[in-house]
Amino acid sequence: MNENSHVLIIGGGLAGLTSAIHLAKAGVLVTLIEKDTYPKHKVCGEYISNEVLPYFEFLDINLEKVQPVTISNFVITTQKGDRIQSTLPLGGFGISRYTLDYYLWEKAKEVGVRLINDQVIDIQYQNDTFSVKTNSNIVQTCDYVIGAYGKRTTLDKALKRDFSFKKSPWLAVKAHYKANFDSNTVSLHNFKGGYCGLSMVEDQKVNVCYLVNYDSFKKHKNINVFQDEVMRQNPYLDTFFSSSELLFDKPITISQINFERKNPVEDHIFMTGDAAGLIHPLCGNGMAMAIQSAQLLCELLIKNHNAEVAGSRKEIERLYIEKWNNTFSKRLYAGRILQKILLNGNLQQISYAVANVIPSIVPKIIKQTHGEPLIC
Repeated sequence: MNENSHVLIIGGGLAGLTSAIHLAKAGVLVTLIEKDTYPKHKVCGEYISNEVLPYFEFLDINLEKVQPVTISNFVITTQKGDRIQSTLPLGGFGISRYTLDYYLWEKAKEVGVRLINDQVIDIQYQNDTFSVKTNSNIVQTCDYVIGAYGKRTTLDKALKRDFSFKKSPWLAVKAHYKANFDSNTVSLHNFKGGYCGLSMVEDQKVNVCYLVNYDSFKKHKNINVFQDEVMRQNPYLDTFFSSSELLFDKPITISQINFERKNPVEDHIFMTGDAAGLIHPLCGNGMAMAIQSAQLLCELLIKNHNAEVAGSRKEIERLYIEKWNNTFSKRLYAGRILQKILLNGNLQQISYAVANVIPSIVPKIIKQTHGEPLIC
């Protein structure tokens, strides 16, 4: 079976679904292939900066339908429990991927995106055309392919992306809890070997998502033992876990998370979201960056499709790489620096002391990993 489209998107996360909606609303024939079915939980911090709101409005994405939680404050604690509080320069909102991804999937269907639940197993590029094969032996041909499949898949190895051949020590764990928690606050709590983010999402659930070095984690019997013996050394996390109720049967995990640099274009495939570059979760802006990467690429593809910007594939690729680097490179660099500081106990305490003396420095640091409202 062979199907044709102008753009084919691999992956139905935030970047993939937002791209699909944007392109379809502009009259571009687009197909999206996603291996999972919705609704589905994903390992994610589930906080989004308000910088995406103008773009969502442009796409007719009505967030009121998913009842997000308004967030305007930020709290961070050191391993010892020293606490710093600040306002978020733009503010944001909490919404689970379980709810948001499903809403965007239905929105994509509504605007005419061809949606397929299947897994891509091969991509070939020849004579300026892509041929994409799935597990079900469906072959899709298209002019452009967008890789929006997340942090890493077997496709990365097939494309010989450097990072996919390197082992990464990072493990992420996520679950929802019922707890007495300030809905207006997103908090980040450090512990030995990692850090844990807490924020409320819809239906008064608290999302708990943490990143830990696997070498630290494997010394303990299981997730519960690790939380009890390591994470709860931070008094704020101790208080939270003592008074909360786990809403999942068990937390969900993802391993081999790699924060190394990635190329925004690989073998003529446009990468978006985490497939293009992953910011450290402590920065709290990965979801907004995924959405903005979709906007950057779609604007170029639509202008080319409408002949507003004439140019070769090579020129579109050059422009996307340039825009992606100009928009995100400094944020990713800031994220790497912040992680090094926060995973070092001594540097944590020094940072805490500086922030106490100069409180205004905290919003300025937050701005280094966030962007301005997305102009449409």
